[in-house]
Amino acid sequence: MKDYIDERTIEVAKYIIGNNATVRQAAAVMGISKSTVHKDITERLPEINKGLANDVRHILDVNKAERHIRGGLATRKKYMHEREIEISRM
Repeated sequence: MKDYIDERTIEVAKYIIGNNATVRQAAAVMGISKSTVHKDITERLPEINKGLANDVRHILDVNKAERHIRGGLATRKKYMHEREIEISRM
């Protein structure tokens, strides 16, 4: 594998661990696609550093378990904002 790919993979992993980031957040900050982040973390990282891969896997598992809560909060925020706009028009 090319060295820059290994370096990117480790950099993404450290970002996810340091910020408890989601795949989407890591992709946005690193300027790469979600697919690339996912491939780096699930396929490449275990070959490079198993300990780091386990730490990242734990964070991503927690994020996956909590995603329905974040989605619900986002929906609530959306409708609260729409309601505020409606009230301000009255």
